Amino acid sequence: MNQDSLSYKDAGVDIDAGDRLVENIKPFAKKTMRAGVLGGIGGFGALFEIPKQYREPVLVSGTDGVGTKLKLAFMLGKHDTVGIDLVAMSVNDILVQGAEPLFFLDYFACGKLDVNVATDVIKGIASGCEMAGCTLIGGETAEMPGMYPEGEYDLAGFAVGAVEKSKIIDGSAIREGDIVLGLASSGAHSNGYSLVRKILEREKTDLSMILPGESRPLSEVVMAPTRIYVKSMLSLFRQLPPKGLAHITGGGLLENIPRILPENLTAAIQKTWTMPPLFSWLQEKGNVADSEMHRVFNCGIGMVVVTSSENAEASMHLLRESGESVWQIGEIRVRAPGQAQTFVE
Repeated sequence: MNQDSLSYKDAGVDIDAGDRLVENIKPFAKKTMRAGVLGGIGGFGALFEIPKQYREPVLVSGTDGVGTKLKLAFMLGKHDTVGIDLVAMSVNDILVQGAEPLFFLDYFACGKLDVNVATDVIKGIASGCEMAGCTLIGGETAEMPGMYPEGEYDLAGFAVGAVEKSKIIDGSAIREGDIVLGLASSGAHSNGYSLVRKILEREKTDLSMILPGESRPLSEVVMAPTRIYVKSMLSLFRQLPPKGLAHITGGGLLENIPRILPENLTAAIQKTWTMPPLFSWLQEKGNVADSEMHRVFNCGIGMVVVTSSENAEASMHLLRESGESVWQIGEIRVRAPGQAQTFVE
């Protein structure tokens, strides 16, 4: 029995569209190139030579996604900044151990490839890599019919960095009396968006509204890309190396700071910063308890630095010179039996 001939495109996969995407993104990837890259986009594997200034290099790796913030991107048709979020979540994570990000790879998965949308996403990834000083060295675009709803996609990112073995930051030097500094976030970053969307949906919120204390529509505020702290932190490492760093992601201040503290110590946090309007609005509209806010959201603090009391003022000055907003938000104390490792006074 004769049957019509089928192609991969008939099955829902457009190889030509994938080829167009590769050509589209090559100029953006090229702008992220740095010393150490051997070869370019298009090979089966990406080659990178460890910079020669390292005597005992230790590689540090991290992977993450953007989470349900993507749902808002789909709803708003805004795809040019989620790539920055993707880069930020991984490079900020490896940064806290003292690592300089070297290269980044992305994974973009969809049901049907929209070349324009994918190009916007990967342009954002390349922009994030430029901010972090790392190379977009490769990635994967997977078109999988039936796996994702129409118009939706998912993202994953993978960052690799290097740190001199003797300069690894692991929190082991933290002592009683050390000072906790908080660096401003750019918004909710990429955490807590299931709760954000629940509140927006329940309140039937007009995303064109402007919150009190804000100058931008709510749509821009909730989609503000995650801040990338790499360049300011690397500058601090060279001049006044901190004792510990915590990237404030899922779990907020209460669950991320303990990850760097010795068991016998606790971080006492004081609310010396003003919580940005977005978080105040979410708390009010969602009737969210303070404890839940501190566990779900960064509440305006995207990165924590622990330093000695002698270096605290100078560290704050250096960070401000690098463009960061920074506050002294707490101190390290001896932990009482049964006491949490981080608490807000």
